[in-house]
Amino acid sequence: MTTILEIDLGPLLPAFPEFAAGIVLFGVIWFVMAKKVVPAFEKTYQERAAAIEGGIEKAEAAQAEAAAALEQYREQLAGARDEASGIREDAKAQGAQIIAEMRAKAQEEADRLIAQAKAQIEAERVQAVQQLRGEIGGLATSLAGKIVGESLDEDERARRTVDRFIADLEANDAERV
Repeated sequence: MTTILEIDLGPLLPAFPEFAAGIVLFGVIWFVMAKKVVPAFEKTYQERAAAIEGGIEKAEAAQAEAAAALEQYREQLAGARDEASGIREDAKAQGAQIIAEMRAKAQEEADRLIAQAKAQIEAERVQAVQQLRGEIGGLATSLAGKIVGESLDEDERARRTVDRFIADLEANDAERV
């Protein structure tokens, strides 16, 4: 019987010294890789993973902050709309109040002007009546003096008679109306 070491498998099986050297070199390379290269790869991998996770967290935080800002903006916009509506309503109410005040002032001014005009008309009427009384009295006394043949201009009794006559005429006018 032959052992594995004695069997010649041809080019597939290397010679023992080459095989042993390959195993030793494989161990050395594996040891260097396990101690130097793999930790460097692991460190780089963890840094990248941390950076990616940090970026994701930052993106999620930014997205949450943007959503909060959007909600705050919407609330402010709704508040501004409510405030604008309130301002419009206040402006309408103030406008209506100003119009009512202006109408009241205009009515007061019109009433004042009408009262002033009535007072002025009444004063002019009284003045015209007094003037007419004087003229009618003068004409009546002159006429009576011509009829009687004496001057009645100075007599107080003649004036009282004329005033009584005019008062009777006014009373008759008032009864007709």
